[in-house]
Amino acid sequence: MGRLVFLFASSLLLMVAARTVSAAVLEHSFYVQNLTVTRLCKRQVITAVNDSLPGPSLRVREGDKLIIHVFNMSPYKITIHWHGVSQLMSAWSDGPEMITQCAILPGNNYTYNYRITKQEGTLFWHAHSSFLRATVHGAIIIHPRARHSYPFPKPYREVPILLGEWWNANVVDVENQALAVGIGPNISNAYTINGWPGDLYPCSQNQMYKHRVEQGKTYLLRIINAAVNSHLFYKIANHNMTVVAVDARYTNPYVTDVVVISPGQTVDVLLTADQPVGSYYMTANNYASASGTAVGVPFNPSTTRGVIIYQGAPSSTTPLMPVVPAFNDTPTAHKFFTELTSLVGGPHWVPVPLNVDHNMFVTVGMGLDVCPPNVSCQGRPPVGAALSGNMNNVSFVLPTSLSLLQAFFFNVGGVYTTDFPANPPVQFNYTNPSINADLPLLFAPKRTSITKVKFNSTVEMVMQNTALIGVENHPMHLHGFDFHVLAQGFGNFNPTTDTLKYNLFNPQMRNTISVPVGGWAVIRFVANNPGAWFMHCHFDGHNSVGLSTAFIVENGPTPDTTLPPPPPDLPEC
Repeated sequence: MGRLVFLFASSLLLMVAARTVSAAVLEHSFYVQNLTVTRLCKRQVITAVNDSLPGPSLRVREGDKLIIHVFNMSPYKITIHWHGVSQLMSAWSDGPEMITQCAILPGNNYTYNYRITKQEGTLFWHAHSSFLRATVHGAIIIHPRARHSYPFPKPYREVPILLGEWWNANVVDVENQALAVGIGPNISNAYTINGWPGDLYPCSQNQMYKHRVEQGKTYLLRIINAAVNSHLFYKIANHNMTVVAVDARYTNPYVTDVVVISPGQTVDVLLTADQPVGSYYMTANNYASASGTAVGVPFNPSTTRGVIIYQGAPSSTTPLMPVVPAFNDTPTAHKFFTELTSLVGGPHWVPVPLNVDHNMFVTVGMGLDVCPPNVSCQGRPPVGAALSGNMNNVSFVLPTSLSLLQAFFFNVGGVYTTDFPANPPVQFNYTNPSINADLPLLFAPKRTSITKVKFNSTVEMVMQNTALIGVENHPMHLHGFDFHVLAQGFGNFNPTTDTLKYNLFNPQMRNTISVPVGGWAVIRFVANNPGAWFMHCHFDGHNSVGLSTAFIVENGPTPDTTLPPPPPDLPEC
C-alpha cells in the first residue's frame, strides 16, 4: 500500500513538474519613442516600439506568463492592448485607455503582467490611445506547449504577415483634425505589408516585403490586419491557402485563393510552394463596403504588394500578379466570413453554451451629433452636425476621472451607469435607407452606459447593422472573451427564421466579428472573466466617436474567480 501511495505521489509530482516546465515567464521591455523613417518619398517621424515598424513580435507558448515593461518616451500618452488575449483574472493588463487603466503619460512607465491561457495561434498587440495604433503594433505568436503539436502537419517555416496603413502625416494630427471638423478621418496614403508599401507607390521600388521559399515546402503565414480603418483582401498569385486558425482559435481546414480580414482579425494559413520556380506577388487591397449618399465615405483604392520568391528563380523574373477582388466584392467577403468552422475536439475547443441567461439585440452604426463647441462641422454629413457612432441609440463616452475597472473594483459611483438597453429603445426598419429622413433617429445621446452581468452567465448578442447615415461592414471587437459566431446574414434579423440558421455544433470562434454590410451577426459567450471589458468598432474613426459599449462582469464565488487588486504602478488619471 505504501508503495502504491509513493508511486501515485511520484506520478503526480512528475505531472506537475512537466506542466511547470512547459510554461515559462517571459520578460520584455517596450520603449515607445520617436522614430524617423522614409516612406513614399518623404522622411517622417512616427511613434514606434523599440525602433521598429512593425514592433517586436512576442513569441510564446500556451501557458506562458508575460511581463512587459512599457516605457513611454514619446510625446503622447499611450496604453498598449494585447488584442485577443483573454486576460483571465488579469483585467488590469488589458490596456484600453479609461476602460482598464488611465494612460501612461510621457516619461512614465507601466508593467503589464498576464498569462496566455488556452489560446494558440496568432494575436497582436497595439496602442489603444488615439490613432497611434497605425505604427505602434506587433505580432503575438502563440505556440502549443512543449511536447504538444499543431492539429495539422508541422510547417517548414512560420511567417508573420502584418497588413497596415500609412499616412503621409502625423497620425495623431489626422485624428484630431477629423474630430475638429466632425467628419471621418482623411484616408491613408498607402497600405503596407510588414511595414513596407510595395512597388506600386511612389519612391517605393525598393520598399517591398520579400519572402523566399523552397519549392515543395509548406509555410504557416500568420496574417494580421493591423490597419486602422480598412478591411482587406489578401491574395498570392497562382496559390491557394488553407485556413487553419482565426483569432487564435483552430478551424477546420478551409481552402481558398483569397483571405478577407477585418481590422483586429488574424488568420493563419498554410501555403505550400507548389508552383513552378518563379516569383509571385502577394497583394492586399481594400474591401470598402460603405454606401449611402449621406456618408459618401471615401477610401483608398490602391493596392500594396510584396513578393514570394522561389529559391532558384532568376533575379530577372517578372513576378506574376494575382487578380485582385473589386473593392465592393461583398459576395466574396461574405463567403469567406461565413464558411469557416471550428475544429471540434481540437486544442482548446469550447462547445457552444446552449442555455442563454442574457439576451441582447443591439443596433450598430453611425448617426449624427449636434456640432460640439469649437468644432466647425463644415464637411460631411449635413453642415452643422458631426458624425457620431452608437449602439442601441447610445453613443458611448469614455470616463475622464477614473477608468471603468477602477470604478468597479473600488465601487466608485458617478463614473458609469448600468442602463445600457438590451434592446433598441425604438424599433424601425433598420436597413432601409429611407430611415435617414427621420431626423430624431439620427441623434443618439452621449453617455457612459454599460451592461452588468453575473459571473459565469451566458450572453447572446444579435448585432444589427443600420442604414442610418449609410450601411457599412463594422468590425466589432470584444475584449476579455472569445465568442462563438452562431450566424450571419443580410437585411433585418428575423428571430422566427434566422434562429433556425444557428450553428450550435462547430461555429467559428473569434474576438472580432465583421457585422455584414446592411446585415446582422449573432454571437454568444460565457462571462467567466470578472472585470470591465470594452466592446467597440475596430475602425478607430468610428470608435473615437462612440460606436462602442462595455460590460462589467461581476466577481465569482471563490477567491480564484475574484478580480485581484490593481498593481501598485497602475497609472493615475
